[in-house]
Parts: sequence; structure tokens; C-alpha cells
Amino acid sequence: MLFTINGVAKEFLINHLVVAGWTARDQHAVQEHIDELAELGVAPPSTVPLYYRASNLLLTQQPMVEVVGGDSSGEVEPLIIKAEDGFWLGLGSDHTDRELEAHSVAFSKQVCPKPVATELWPLAEVEDHLDQIEMQSWVDEGEGWTLYQSGKLAAIRPLSELIEKAKLENGSAMLCGTFAAIGGVRNTPKFRMALHDPVLNRSIQADYQTRELPAVK
Repeated sequence: MLFTINGVAKEFLINHLVVAGWTARDQHAVQEHIDELAELGVAPPSTVPLYYRASNLLLTQQPMVEVVGGDSSGEVEPLIIKAEDGFWLGLGSDHTDRELEAHSVAFSKQVCPKPVATELWPLAEVEDHLDQIEMQSWVDEGEGWTLYQSGKLAAIRPLSELIEKAKLENGSAMLCGTFAAIGGVRNTPKFRMALHDPVLNRSIQADYQTRELPAVK
């Protein structure tokens, strides 16, 4: 997969994809979310955080992705890539099938593409101010872009902790968790996401759309 780093293109071979879930630092909020989902029939996680394995083929930089049915949505998340020459920070969306989520959280994540931005930052460049980095997402439901998620990495468990517990191999990518949706989780046919570093004054951004495939029975 081809990324741009400080204006220079670099190819990364990604053989493994991990999706980290239940990664909020506020454990009370995590438990509230677990209880909320339990009322909808979603089984609680066996451990917190939980590392779901998914196919590396789900990673994509295409501006249009295909999903089954109309009940899926994006989630803005930090992306970590581990390569032989170190760790890299990027931006991705853990697009998830919400109908399937009630049956299996793992399956709901494993059936959807994971759009990622085309730019990366060396993790070493931002390690000293990771908690200040901001993430946001927007959705367009036919009336222009509306803020959908917003927060700082301080709300997510330290990325160093997630990396250590995931035991990432070289050639691995990991999505690291997200924030609550403003106005509730809903279908996101047009999704925009951004990662902003206020210290170094730079941003990574990506947009994508979903094309719904019919759920034939």
C-alpha cells in the first residue's frame, strides 16, 4: 500500500490487520457503552480492550467502497503501522455493519472495508504530544457536511499501551478506537475524517462514499 510521508511516497507491505475495540481511557464510559449495547443484544467483550483480527485485504484507499445493505457506518480512528523501520501514525475508518453487530461485533468489523488516508507521520515526530492530537469526522446526509465525531487522542488509551498489548509484527496495521457519534450512530453514505496536530500545525484528511449492494436472500 502506497503512502506519502513528508511529501515522499513510500510503499508498505501490510500482511496483518488488527482492530482494537473498547479502547476509551474512561472505564466508566466503557462500561456504560457495554451496558447500552447489551440492551440491544450485543454480547459484552471478553476483555477490555479487545483486539479483533481482520483481513489485510479490507484496507483500502479507494474513494468509493461497497457495503451490503444500508446499515453500516464509519468510525474515525488513529491508524498505526509497524514496519521494519519503525512505527507510523495515520488515519482510518473502522467501517462497521451495525445490523450484524448485534450478532457478532467481530463479524461486523470483519465484513466491511477499512478506508485509510494516503498520508502517514513518523510516530516519533508526535510521541511527545499524542494526547493533544485531534480527530474529527463528518457525514453528509444530503444537506452538506455535519460534525459526527470529535475528540482528542487523550480520550483513547495510550497508543504505546495498545501497541504493546497487540504484539504487532512487522507488516501490521492497527485501528485504535474511536469516539461516540454526535446524535447517535447511523448510516454514513458520505464520510469525511481528519487528524490534526495542533503542535506541528498539520493535518491528514480523507473522504469516502459507500455504495450499497442489495442484501439478496
